[in-house]
Amino acid sequence: MTLPLFEDIKRVFKNETGRVFIYPSSGTGAWEAAMTNVLSPGDRVLMSRFGQFSHLWVDMAERLGFEVDVIDCEWGTGVPLDLYAEKLRADKAHRIKAVFCTQNETATGVTSDVAGCRAVLDAANHPALLFVDGVSSIGSIDFRQEEWRVDCAVSGSQKGFMLPAGLGFLSV
Repeated sequence: MTLPLFEDIKRVFKNETGRVFIYPSSGTGAWEAAMTNVLSPGDRVLMSRFGQFSHLWVDMAERLGFEVDVIDCEWGTGVPLDLYAEKLRADKAHRIKAVFCTQNETATGVTSDVAGCRAVLDAANHPALLFVDGVSSIGSIDFRQEEWRVDCAVSGSQKGFMLPAGLGFLSV
């Protein structure tokens, strides 16, 4: 009964060759599952904080033991691509394992440029993974996982998908 659902969810993520997981939790639970199953404590990650949900994502990364390189921005500004580019170019040893982008910051209504995050990674020739918080955006705002080469995207049933709460979605 659920197999067709996985294919339908892949279409929403615009992911043809990757894998989708349905996780019995909120979007926050799916964040934690994604982070702990892909990264290890002590891994360095690049994040920005510009609203309540990006703040909560940074807080979770710190509590999970990641070495968080956080860029604090004025709330309502979105992911600072220019500062991400500087950090990635300066990381010659490639210590940064993942770059995080909150696509839509629910608290401020700001949408960040996910394709721009991938372009910054590519321009720096950096191998870090691209994680996207799409809890409030996927299903509501244009999102193209394969085209933008997003390594891990997280969404949830309670916002962009507009389904009953309680399901988190991971797409890798």
